[in-house]
Amino acid sequence: MLTEVTATRYVTPLREGGSLPGIVEADDLGTYVMKFTGAGQGRKTLVAEVICGQLGRALGLRVPDLVSIQLDPVIGLGEPDQEVQELLKASGGLNLGMDFLPGALGFDPLAYEVDPIEAGQVIWFDALINNVDRSWRNPNMLVWHGELWLIDHGATMIWHHNWPGAGGWAEKPYDASDHALARFSPEVETAAAALAPLVTEDLITAAAADVPDEWLVDEPGFDSTDELRRAYVEALLPRAATVHERIILGEPSRPRVSQAPGWLTGRHEQKGARA
Repeated sequence: MLTEVTATRYVTPLREGGSLPGIVEADDLGTYVMKFTGAGQGRKTLVAEVICGQLGRALGLRVPDLVSIQLDPVIGLGEPDQEVQELLKASGGLNLGMDFLPGALGFDPLAYEVDPIEAGQVIWFDALINNVDRSWRNPNMLVWHGELWLIDHGATMIWHHNWPGAGGWAEKPYDASDHALARFSPEVETAAAALAPLVTEDLITAAAADVPDEWLVDEPGFDSTDELRRAYVEALLPRAATVHERIILGEPSRPRVSQAPGWLTGRHEQKGARA
């Protein structure tokens, strides 16, 4: 079960995310990126964040720690943005927090080198959870203290938006051609050999158990939250064994230009160097 904290101060919105997450401080003196139940994507985004985040961490990937955060909307009364005010009002109760990594930089595949083994592990993991949101356009990775961290897993397991068709996803291919780490010669077979045996029924069951009941209730087609948790296990477990055989690494959709600043890439323009 996730550690539960209480938000004590709303600091600022993060407008990079479509769901308008925000930075909050909590009663454990921690600072978190909060994702809200009242956001347009709904609570299934938070369910995906928990299950995939916990799986990733259990597999040895770097994913910021997760907590559940009790929110009293009154803490945002001083926020001048009407959109933020409405989001806070719609999100009273239990929300999701991700440990804030101060000073982290957004990952740029043209500014950082990634080891082929690590690249293979991330791509294999994203194939397992069917992550459609780790492309070079929007890597959803951070570099913190020189290490790669994975964030934003809300757009994963897209089959849980259509449970009647979930059974067929075990055999679906995963096109990693535009993946942010595709250019680093990812060793997918090596990753599969190391990680697939770790994805056991018990591991997925434990990850699903960390999802708060209130984010799972009233799902059509399921009589209980335990039954719904079991459905996540049954969808993910068979995919782990063979998904590496269906990872596609083709040509990216178009050439890429790095958006990283010159001080980061070393491509400084020497002003005044020419006579």
